[in-house]
Amino acid sequence: MAGETLVPPGRVLVVGLGNPGSRYDRTRHNIGFDVVEELCRRWSIPVTEKKFKGLLGLGVIGGRPASVLLPQTFMNLSGESVGPAMGFWRLTPASVIVCHDDIDLQPGQVRLKLGGGHGGHNGLRSMDQHLPSKDYFRIRLGVGRPPLATMDVAAWVLARFGADEASAVDRLVTTGADAVERLLREGLQATQNAIHPLS
Repeated sequence: MAGETLVPPGRVLVVGLGNPGSRYDRTRHNIGFDVVEELCRRWSIPVTEKKFKGLLGLGVIGGRPASVLLPQTFMNLSGESVGPAMGFWRLTPASVIVCHDDIDLQPGQVRLKLGGGHGGHNGLRSMDQHLPSKDYFRIRLGVGRPPLATMDVAAWVLARFGADEASAVDRLVTTGADAVERLLREGLQATQNAIHPLS
């Protein structure tokens, strides 16, 4: 498609941002992990190798050779994992797709973009410090802001989703994984046109 922004040919690095350890499972801040784990389930990619301060899997997603990375550095040091992985395969930032939570989106919303600021997200801030540019793809996964202005934002994103949110979270994970697959096949604008109206 003319004017379409495509992920460059060859290997891609698909990153899920989150915090390591079972205490953070199913928390809002770890929704990026959940989306990447769903992709690995769909494409039968084991993420078991410990490398680049993270958990690494190698396989194919949508016909593309893919390296899948779950940094184990804790969120605010994510770039220490992503930067070396990108360098190892000599990838440009445009071959990197990062899945992360976003409090500025309503719960369940999924938005895609290429480049931009970190918006106060500590994982993205760390990546900006360790990557040669900010021009990587982002899959933004809406978790919303705290319902009360007096609630601490850090405590909110580190809290687990409620039982009443389970089906909505499952849809968010499914839509996020769909977005990565479609981005690889069709490009940014086509994926935005398909995914954004769904959430």
